[in-house]
Amino acid sequence: HIFRLAGIYGPGRGPFEKVRRGTARRVIKEGQVFSRIHVDDIAQVLAASIARPNPGAVYNVCDDDPAPPQDVIAYAADLLGLPVPESVPFNEAEMSPMARSFYSESKRVTNDRIKNELGVRLIYPSYRTGLVALLDAEP
Repeated sequence: HIFRLAGIYGPGRGPFEKVRRGTARRVIKEGQVFSRIHVDDIAQVLAASIARPNPGAVYNVCDDDPAPPQDVIAYAADLLGLPVPESVPFNEAEMSPMARSFYSESKRVTNDRIKNELGVRLIYPSYRTGLVALLDAEP
């Protein structure tokens, strides 16, 4: 199998720490969305693929809710009860060339194959459900 992973988040890997430190930015680029996936859902997809082998199959591993990155940061801030970081237009944002390259195109993909062929039912079908679970699991 070939697995094309969307933006990965999970324990220790998500927006909360940057929001808490005050270093999160809401970079706005019109029409920009990214697909994401929680690490628990990645594990679930891999287990399902072992149970239903289909050599050479290509799977997009992502949730059901591609969203603008600024929405994810705002939601994380709301969950933490902190102010939503100010927005910065993409053309004014200071970013490394690598960070800027992530914004070169929209990253919206569909996960129909993991559902239809592997029978996966996502634990976290959206970044909202995933972020709530991450925050609830923090010590």
